[in-house]
Amino acid sequence: QIEYAIEAIKLGSTSLGIQTSEGVLIAAEKRLQSKLVVQSSVNKILEIDSHIGAVMSGMVADARILVEHARVESQNHRFTYNEPMRVESCTLATCDLSLGFGEGGKKKLLSRPFGVSLLIAGVDENGPQLWQTDPSGTYTKYDAQAIGAGAEAAQGIFVEQYHRSMTLKDAEKLALSILSQVMEENIVETNVEIAVVRADTGKLHIYSPDEIKAVISREGISS
Repeated sequence: QIEYAIEAIKLGSTSLGIQTSEGVLIAAEKRLQSKLVVQSSVNKILEIDSHIGAVMSGMVADARILVEHARVESQNHRFTYNEPMRVESCTLATCDLSLGFGEGGKKKLLSRPFGVSLLIAGVDENGPQLWQTDPSGTYTKYDAQAIGAGAEAAQGIFVEQYHRSMTLKDAEKLALSILSQVMEENIVETNVEIAVVRADTGKLHIYSPDEIKAVISREGISS
């Protein structure tokens, strides 16, 4: 069943994350099933806490359960210890829920693994971080990573073009350039999402369509 969950992720829309010294950027392709869908109702990037965001690929309903769990854990940590939760601890809490699949005991048993992978981006005392979770409950830290249908092509581009001295502006350009290559449609402000967690402010900022449009026109990117 884990293999089936991983296959579901490979069919999902492409999402990616890039870690820089200035902060972490996450971006996602927004696939709309119909022209009648209200675009603002489809969200691929979700806020977990003021300093942590997540982008998903796979089954959106499953992602919502994991993100909701991460939000509760993060708020509990803040309430109990009066400090923001570390990004790794938040990722671990999310993966702990994924491990509920196949466990016995008094816990409510999950009938199947979550068919979703998350890229969790955040800033804490250890600086900017990017973590990936998968359906088996494994979590890994990356400098740059892509998930979803275009992951293989995107990872090839990361290997060639990513460098640790990148700025967030460079990361914006690289992210949009990759999405424009893996997406079937032309890239416009309504079919992509971008968010950054800046190292200087330690806050998550999700770009508005106008901000995305400005970045696309600045970089002169089109599919």
